[in-house]
Amino acid sequence: MTNYNCLVVDDEELARELLGNYIGRVPHLSLAGKCRDPFEALQALNAQPIDLLFLDIQMPGMTGLEFLRTLKHRPLVIFTTAYSEFALESYNLDATDYLLKPFSFERFVQAVNKATDLLNLRKAAANQAVAQQQTPTETPAAAKDFILVKSEHKVHRLRFEDIAYVEGMREYVAYHTPQGRILSLNSLKNLEEELPTDLFLRIHKSYIVAIQKVDALEGNQVVVGKLKLPIGASYRDVVLAKLLV
Repeated sequence: MTNYNCLVVDDEELARELLGNYIGRVPHLSLAGKCRDPFEALQALNAQPIDLLFLDIQMPGMTGLEFLRTLKHRPLVIFTTAYSEFALESYNLDATDYLLKPFSFERFVQAVNKATDLLNLRKAAANQAVAQQQTPTETPAAAKDFILVKSEHKVHRLRFEDIAYVEGMREYVAYHTPQGRILSLNSLKNLEEELPTDLFLRIHKSYIVAIQKVDALEGNQVVVGKLKLPIGASYRDVVLAKLLV
C-alpha cells in the first residue's frame, strides 16, 4: 500500500504529540512534520509534497479555515478542533472529515480510512488517465439506459434506474445506489452533459438527483428516500419548474 505524507498543524503541543502518535500507528501514513501555526505549515507545504493535512481551527494569528482558503493547491484536510460550530464551514471547504477533540484512535482511523479511499482513487485515476478517455465508437449516454463508471481498477455498469443521486466532491463524484456509494474521478459539470436530462436534474452545486427518486419537496430541500438534499438558490426556479409539472 502507498505511504501518504501527513502534516500536523496545531498550536497545542499535546495535540501535536497525540496526532503524531496516532499517525505512527497507521502503517500507510508517514509523519512529514508537526507545525505550531499556519505560517510554519506553509513552509512545510512548499518544501515537500503533503497528501493529508491534520489542521486545527482556532490558532493565534490565523485560523485553520482562513489558512485553508489561502492555499491554491490543497492536500486532503481533516480538521481537528475542540469547537463544533465550524463543522458546516469546514465541509464547504471540502474537508474530508471533522474530528472533535478529544477523539479516540478508533475515530481517527475512521477519518483516515475515508481520506485514504480518496487518495487511492486519485492515484489510480492518475495511473489510468488514458483509459479515462471515451472511445469514439461508444454509444452516447442518451441512447443507453446505463453509464460506465471507472472506480478502483473496475468499470461499473450503473443503470440509470439504480442511481438515486450523485454528489460532487471536488474532482470526484459519488454515485449513491442501493448497493452503496461508488467514487469516481469526474465532475458534476461533465455529468450534466452525460446524463439524460429527462431522468436527472442538477439541484445544487454539489448534487444531481434522479427525478423519479424524488419523493417530495420540503422548503428548500428535495426528499430522496430518508435523505433531504438542499436546493441551491441559483437552481431553485429550474428545479421547481421541472418537479412541479
